[in-house]
Amino acid sequence: MAYHSGYGAQGSKHRLRAAPEPPPLFDDTSSSYPAQPGVYPPQGSDVAFSVNHLLGDPMANVAMAYGSSIASQGKDMVHKELHRFVSMDKLKHFFAVDTSYVARKLGLLVFPYAHQNWEVQYSRDMPLPPRQDLNAPDLYIPTMAFITYILLAGMALGIQKRFSPEVLGLCASTALVWVIIEVLALLLGLYLATVRSDLSTFHLLAYSGYKYVGMILSVLTGLLFGSDGYYVALAWTSAALMYFIVRSLRMASMGPDGVGGSAPQHCLQLYLTLAEAAFQPMIIYWLTFHLIR
Repeated sequence: MAYHSGYGAQGSKHRLRAAPEPPPLFDDTSSSYPAQPGVYPPQGSDVAFSVNHLLGDPMANVAMAYGSSIASQGKDMVHKELHRFVSMDKLKHFFAVDTSYVARKLGLLVFPYAHQNWEVQYSRDMPLPPRQDLNAPDLYIPTMAFITYILLAGMALGIQKRFSPEVLGLCASTALVWVIIEVLALLLGLYLATVRSDLSTFHLLAYSGYKYVGMILSVLTGLLFGSDGYYVALAWTSAALMYFIVRSLRMASMGPDGVGGSAPQHCLQLYLTLAEAAFQPMIIYWLTFHLIR
């Protein structure tokens, strides 16, 4: 028994030494990333590797630099073309306003009959900015009035249960298109009549955009007091705007020397001014009557 026990013990030790070790279920990757199949780096390391590879690639750096130069050249080209058709300095001149100017200009648009001096002021043959000259046209009031008119139109349509984005968009586009047509018609008239004038497109756009103030007052009065109040406000604002347009355009068309051309040109310019003034009530009515019920 002792022999067999000893033999059994020796045989058991021999079998333990001869048995192969089972393979591990998971590879140990805590120390480093072994280059073995089936072993992958942690999540996100491939992105970092790709970024580092791109940053270190000379061709990638050249492509990035070339793309940046193309973008810079395109930006400069856009600015150049924009300055070619629109002078930013002149555009800033029409937005040089302050609170005092806006308040006094709105009062002038509503009640222009007491105003005496309509002459545009100049300094070294350059017109003064609107904040220094009440008679100078601006684009701030027409822009804000246009936005206010659209908001007021949306409110009026909502009160009447007729609001929809399509109707409001049609109202805004119609108001904008009419102003553009009006300015183009004035430019064409000045060109065909060969009238010498210092009025630019910005001047005409400003004077044409002042009608939005009268439109706002007419619609607001109509919403508060009904159709009777609307027609009273329409008559008042139309008469005030016509008077303002005639007096302003006659003086603004003259240069710093106060001379606007020969006698026939003065006559043609007067006809154009009167036509522009007479056109304002029709546009105001056309763009506002459907908002009052």
